[in-house]
Amino acid sequence: MDAFFASVEQRDHPELRGIPLAVGYDGPRGVVATASYEARRFGIHSAMPMMRAKRLCPHLTIVGGSYARYKEVSHQVHQIFHDYTDLIEPISLDEAFLDVTENKKNISLAVDIAKEIRQRIRQELQLTASAGVSYNKLLAKIASDWRKPDGLTTIHPDRALDFIANLKVEKLWGVGPRTAERMHYMGIFTGADLRKVPLQHLQSVFGKMGRVYYDFARGIDLRPVETEWVRKSVGCERTFLTDIYKSSAILIELYHLCEELEHRISKSDFEGRTLTLKVKFSDFNQITRSVTQQRILTSRTDILPLAKRLLMEVQYNTDHPIRLMGLSVSNPTQEAEAHRAEWVEGFLEFSD
Repeated sequence: MDAFFASVEQRDHPELRGIPLAVGYDGPRGVVATASYEARRFGIHSAMPMMRAKRLCPHLTIVGGSYARYKEVSHQVHQIFHDYTDLIEPISLDEAFLDVTENKKNISLAVDIAKEIRQRIRQELQLTASAGVSYNKLLAKIASDWRKPDGLTTIHPDRALDFIANLKVEKLWGVGPRTAERMHYMGIFTGADLRKVPLQHLQSVFGKMGRVYYDFARGIDLRPVETEWVRKSVGCERTFLTDIYKSSAILIELYHLCEELEHRISKSDFEGRTLTLKVKFSDFNQITRSVTQQRILTSRTDILPLAKRLLMEVQYNTDHPIRLMGLSVSNPTQEAEAHRAEWVEGFLEFSD
């Protein structure tokens, strides 16, 4: 879906149409959840601090939004998807993969299904969606972002290698800013550059992800569309209204995080053994520290001592205060086995 939260607001509230709009918390530590395309022309984007967004666009309109409403509209979109296939992997409220290799309407070309779905979303929901069509999830994802908004891009198997060769490595799934910076240092700027690097060298630098990058550079992605989602972690985090550096204040916040994490673990009936502490400083640099136990972590009695131990590894002071802290439990005792299969045709991806 295109600028999903903002588009729903503009659809439901005509006075918001055609103006720069941001959905998110309008406060000193608020961030942009979604920006309308009118706002994006000013350089505003998701996850940007709201204060910066308002500096970029002084006449920006900000709404708090309604998660329940967005969830309801997302369900309506998925009802349309299910008219074509039940092999749907939700990524978020506004993004999903569809495997239409075999589909309910026996439409032979995936691109024709994408066209029909986009038309129905426009007619029935008065929203626009961008779609990518290709033979695997990697390329479908890249294609869905290629001609936003309201775009449709197909990457045929015959042109996939040339397409990837000219692609900036930042566009590859799993290549974030830090990984991209490391690749640039190695002289890797495009898919063609990445394809020249031996597998062994990529694995020595990037570990297990080295194999993934090696395959991606060759248009290989064997991940299937997973219709059943397996929770891998449970976590919570808190951005403070003002940066904190006093140990007493930090320990109080850590205790509150442990309470919230205990509640979320109980609510989701999750079992995990690895506790991770996330700390973001005032300069937005971020670190994580983790510890794994033999026993399952379920209560604050188990979690708080470990969290304190991890906090001792974090250096903070008046010149390096903490902006955000988070705690999560991961490493489930039971994980679904990874299924690996090949498709020749038929992945769609709809995204924000």
